[in-house]
Amino acid sequence: MPSPRSAPTGRPTRGTTGTNRLRRVDRWIARHPVLRDASEPLVVDLGYGATGTTTLELAARLSPVRSDIDVVGLEIDPERVERAREQLRAVRAGLTSFDPDTRVSFARGGFEIPTPRRPIVIRALNVLRQYDESEVAAAWSLMAGRLAPDGLLVEGTCDEIGRVMTWVVIGPDAAPRSLTVSLRLAGLDSPAIAAERLPKALIHRNVPGERIHTFLADLTREWERAAPLSTFSPVQRWRASLQAMLDAGWPLVGRHRWRLGEVTVPWASVSPR
Repeated sequence: MPSPRSAPTGRPTRGTTGTNRLRRVDRWIARHPVLRDASEPLVVDLGYGATGTTTLELAARLSPVRSDIDVVGLEIDPERVERAREQLRAVRAGLTSFDPDTRVSFARGGFEIPTPRRPIVIRALNVLRQYDESEVAAAWSLMAGRLAPDGLLVEGTCDEIGRVMTWVVIGPDAAPRSLTVSLRLAGLDSPAIAAERLPKALIHRNVPGERIHTFLADLTREWERAAPLSTFSPVQRWRASLQAMLDAGWPLVGRHRWRLGEVTVPWASVSPR
């Protein structure tokens, strides 16, 4: 475990914390076998922002699956840590909608993840967006090095209200495994909107010749072709789009998540050239 006296590694997040903003990735984590099969599961919410709301929401979404889950919110800014602890005291006093007995704590920390034991999941959403692309691999490596042997780092970004979200899943070896795009289908004009919220490792790669550009272009084209199915529902249109992608040779995984507006591809299919 990193020394608690060492300075946190990284820079403070911008601090924007929207209620219910991270619901899509939280529900994905809640369904993952890694969480369900873990012994003494610890989950870290890295860079929770101005308040501890996203950390408390994460615990609320995971605890029905694992009542023994411990969730730790980490922030570099000591003032944010104290603010979150004040919020937690209100939770303990029964003054909020959160469970007073929620197994949540807040601490100061960064990419070094100074937790008492290795987490099974580290969620780092909207953290690396402010970094240069050249800094991403080192950050992934540092965080992944703190994971439990079968743990996952979930790193990505989303829009301000959580309707457009993408994330990369990274293993303990710091190797990225997959990219997930998750969109609110109701009212969706085009899946190309995901380009604005790609993880830092990909956001500058959405140009001709790069795999991620081809993926989003093909997804958008199939969405447009499936427009007649919007008469039935946007879910039907989305499913038809993804089936066409699959038929064209894209190695999509997680078909059971399609109805939620999600699509996942192996990292090798979208990785930078």
